[in-house]
Amino acid sequence: MESFKIKGGNILKGEITPQGAKNEALQVLCAVLLTSEKLRIKNIPEIGDIKCLMKILVNLGVKIEKNGIGDYSFQANDINIEYLNTSQFLKYGKSIRGSIMIAGPLLTRFGKVKIPVPGGDRIGRRRLDAHLMGLNSLGSSIDYHAEQKYFHLHLNKKKCLIGNYILMEEASITGTANIIMAATLAKGKTVIYNAACEPYIQQLCKLLNKMGAKIKGIGSNLIEIIGVSDLGGCVHIILPDMIEIGSWIGLSAITCSEIKIKNVSWKNLGIIPKVFQKMGIKLEKRQDDIYIPSQKYYKINKLLNNAILTISDAPWPGLTPDLLSILTVVATQAEGSVLIHQKMFESRLFFVDKLIEMGAQIILCDPHRATVIGLNHKSFLRGSVLNSPDIRAGISLLIAALSAKGTSIINNIEQIDRGYENIDHRLRILGADITRV
Repeated sequence: MESFKIKGGNILKGEITPQGAKNEALQVLCAVLLTSEKLRIKNIPEIGDIKCLMKILVNLGVKIEKNGIGDYSFQANDINIEYLNTSQFLKYGKSIRGSIMIAGPLLTRFGKVKIPVPGGDRIGRRRLDAHLMGLNSLGSSIDYHAEQKYFHLHLNKKKCLIGNYILMEEASITGTANIIMAATLAKGKTVIYNAACEPYIQQLCKLLNKMGAKIKGIGSNLIEIIGVSDLGGCVHIILPDMIEIGSWIGLSAITCSEIKIKNVSWKNLGIIPKVFQKMGIKLEKRQDDIYIPSQKYYKINKLLNNAILTISDAPWPGLTPDLLSILTVVATQAEGSVLIHQKMFESRLFFVDKLIEMGAQIILCDPHRATVIGLNHKSFLRGSVLNSPDIRAGISLLIAALSAKGTSIINNIEQIDRGYENIDHRLRILGADITRV
């Protein structure tokens, strides 16, 4: 297992271009299973989770051709559905959560699918109810095999899925994606209420419409899909990753660095820039770039009644939960205090124990809430030996190590590589002292 060795305290400077969006890429790569025609997808990030999903696709029989960096063509015209019965698929499928999204495309196109209980980040319980109940509403039977921990979805004697009205109990992003993809080839009309409406769901819908699907309500939480008999090929470009953009903003602030983030697709960032501005971080919109000047200090805003600022996650257009770990680290060197409220996952804030060991002033109120008292760059974090528990905590600990005085070792960096492309190389270009050991 590899590790990062980081000598912290360097002030960074330069330009960085964000990678393609991990969460969008996982969705659109699963969508290639909906058609036998060729799809070309550009700006695919070269990260661990994507590589794992592409292995699954290749083993299913999808032909993949690399046209250039992040630019691939896919053709699923000879699918071996029996691959789903192999131990190899169970291994790959369990390793990433995104594997669940092959269920909708394979079920609607071939009438059956087996899905292992997926793995991924260790951030708490992540229910599959939204996926399973949605696909069941479209006519799928579902059997759970407890011993091998997989679900078998099938149509019995039905020829196809049947459109239906689906009221989702939670606005699950991957659940919404799965149901939308399944509904594109279902018979009749499907209406999804309380659907997730993140930019990546919007991108998936736009891709599917280019393939010949009939989807309305894109960008809202009420999606209408009229099923069609088949879908075709097209070209699609993945958005820049908003979580990585937030990571670069946080890194720039806590290390007092001057960084320009190129081609961020401002219109798809939602409230992310405003949340960092509430933390006192200066940033400028320069055409489609974000410029963060070097700041020796940043002061957390208080609420209008002079109460402590609370930052919490919420479904889009609220703040994505993936940025709360990064905001927690940024707050450790701010002037002032902030309450971080992680509503969705009960284990995601446990990494703050490591920040406390590094010298951060944090009170973990309960599994969902942490109060951070900023050190205002008057008392710096200390280098430490760290372990990356998941992708977002991993990058947050990396950011903390880059700002700390002394040397840090981060183990289990495979978790970081799952979501961030060539992160050590890109940091060295900005002036970071980081080596992979």
